[in-house]
Amino acid sequence: MIPAINSMTTATQSLQGLSGAQTGIAATSALGSGTASTPFSDLLTDAVGQVNQLESQARSAVAGLMNGAGVDVHQAMIATQKASMAFELALAVRNKAVQAYQQVIGMQF
Repeated sequence: MIPAINSMTTATQSLQGLSGAQTGIAATSALGSGTASTPFSDLLTDAVGQVNQLESQARSAVAGLMNGAGVDVHQAMIATQKASMAFELALAVRNKAVQAYQQVIGMQF
């Protein structure tokens, strides 16, 4: 699971490099108010950071369970399921982004 997260981190870092060249591009809110504008690369970086944080919490919960450090079984299971679901969501977003990129590359101008 860690190599996949590391590759996603590398991808978001390369996206940050792209956003540095295009500082005028920003994501706007769905309502169109324009009050909350955040670069898309920052959103991806935050999402990957949250997935990494959930994975480390799950790892520490399982380690605490195995060491007998007072972690309940249900707490460890909930932490691992949260990490698993977050990772699956991040993977689905990455797959959709790659699919969209391939469609744009396939367009003829």
